[in-house]
This record gives sequence, C-alpha cells and structure tokens, in this order.
Amino acid sequence: MPPARIAKRSSLGLDELSLPLIGPKIHMTVPMKTIVVAIVSLLAGSAVSAQSVNAPKLTAGDTWTYRVTTEKGPSGWNESRDEITVSRVTSSSIYYTSKPSGSTQPPKESFAGLDWSRARDVNGKETVVNKPFAFPLSAGKSWEVEYGEQHPTKTHASEQWNHKYTVVGFETVEVPAGKFNALKVEAEGHWTAEPELTQTVVQGAESNANGVSMMTQTQKTRPEPVTGRTYKAFWYAPDVKRWVKSVEEYYSSGGVRTERYSQELESFKLAE
Repeated sequence: MPPARIAKRSSLGLDELSLPLIGPKIHMTVPMKTIVVAIVSLLAGSAVSAQSVNAPKLTAGDTWTYRVTTEKGPSGWNESRDEITVSRVTSSSIYYTSKPSGSTQPPKESFAGLDWSRARDVNGKETVVNKPFAFPLSAGKSWEVEYGEQHPTKTHASEQWNHKYTVVGFETVEVPAGKFNALKVEAEGHWTAEPELTQTVVQGAESNANGVSMMTQTQKTRPEPVTGRTYKAFWYAPDVKRWVKSVEEYYSSGGVRTERYSQELESFKLAE
C-alpha cells in the first residue's frame, strides 16, 4: 500500500505536502504554495498559447512611432523614425497618416484593411499584396497571398508572387518601447519573373557582283525566367493594437539578400 501524503505546517506558516520519492523511506517536503504557483503558471501559459486574438478596436488618434531601418545591397543603409496615426476607421478600412517623427511637413495619407493589409493597383485592379494578419489569430493558423503583375518594371515582362503566412505563437520580444508578449506571424514566399525580350543587332558585309553591301539583322530573344525568395515576420501585441516589430527580406535568384526592411516600436499612444 503506497505511503500516505501528509499535509503539515512549516515554521514559515506555509502549507506543505510531504511527497514520497523512490523507496519507502525517502520523502521530500514541498511547500504547498510552490505547487499551487507552478500549476497556475502552467495553466496560464497554456491559456496564452491557445487563446484566439481578435481584431483590434482602433480609434482616431491612435499613434505609433517606429524606428525604421532600410538596407539595400552591400552599402545602402538608412535609419529613420516614422510616426503612424489613425485618422478614421470605417467598416472596411483604416485610414491613417505617416510622416517622419518631428517633421513639420504634411503627412502622407494612406489606407489599409482592418487587418492592416496593404493593397495597390495591379493590372488595373486593387489587389492585396501584403496581409500580415488574418483575425482572429491563433497558433497554427495560416493563409496565402498570391498575385501576378504584367510589366511591373522596365526589365520584367511579368512577375508572380506567392506568400504563405503562419501564426507561430506567443513569444517575448524587446524593442525600444519595452518588452512585450507578442504573437509572431511568419511568412515565407517565392517570386518568379519573366524578363522582357532583348534585342540584338548584328551587322555584316556581303560581297556580290555589284560589289559589297552591308547587312543588318535584328534578333529578339527572351532570357530565362529568374526566381527568388522572400521572408517576413511580424510581432503583434494585442495591448498595442499593432505590431511592435517587423522584418521583410527579399532574396535574389542567386540566394543573396538584396533588401531588408525592419521596424521597431519606440513609443505609442492609444486614444481612449
């Protein structure tokens, strides 16, 4: 018959539980308070990891200031501070302004979806090209953004983009504004580009009975398609109503990172 567990009172006034270990003569005394705290912490951690996060209720005047770092190529590095302020919220969109922090110039006015998704004109149609969140958010949820564009640049006849977003889970992240328990969303993607036709002009001389004549021949060829990859990550803090950190990276067909954009929250003010 297993030994009974004996509850007793310690000299410190804490409830304790005498727990048997291996063998009939070995016992360990563990404070009851320690056991309760451990169980509560475990349950709290499980609740946080399993909870669903709804879309934020934004209000005109909500403001966030970010430290923005831009990296292009081996030497193109720039840092700025951008201030984002909500102007108004409708049933489908968030209208907001953005400007360099401390600037006296008029701000840039933009709009986003209620999930902070970004849309722009693609082939004459408003198309979502970035969707960092798909509320409600919960660990394991995923969604995709895919679109194609004709003649996006002078060198590309077409581009095809595909991003798959996945909610990883809560983790602690530290930024200039402080330390936050944030829900991390990652997105990995690919892009494929069809280059424009290239034109080659070939000249030569031809001899005939009438003498020598010059010949010019034009050849059009299409180079092979090129591909690359993308990576994005967003750390969303429900108490902040927006991400506290973000990273976007773009890689060339050779596997080399060509661009990187990052944001870290420096301060925020929510209108109540």
